[in-house]
Amino acid sequence: MQWIKQRFARETGQQSEIKARHYLQENGLDFHQSNYHCRSGEIDLVMRDGQEWVFVEVKYRSNSDYGTAAEYFHAAKRKKFTQAVKHFMHFHHLNPAMVAHRIDLVAIDGDQIQWFKSV
Repeated sequence: MQWIKQRFARETGQQSEIKARHYLQENGLDFHQSNYHCRSGEIDLVMRDGQEWVFVEVKYRSNSDYGTAAEYFHAAKRKKFTQAVKHFMHFHHLNPAMVAHRIDLVAIDGDQIQWFKSV
């Protein structure tokens, strides 16, 4: 039974990331990569907004009984995400002091999408 829940959660997460990617592309961002993994954590989407790198966390909640999707990007998650961004930039020889970049959040609550820039 547990593996069914895990598979459903994984598929829901993938669908949410695809939905977020399309939304961001429709709003002018260019796709670079999805699901960047490192020891520090994971970056759901890596996009470009002109010359600026955009690192995107995607959160999905089917309902808000236990909080909205945006509320699930809490301080501990942000810290891990920031570490993963640092790893990505180091791995790709991008100096954070010299290369424009930001962290965005795409929060999906049911069918509603919210895009928070520079969180």
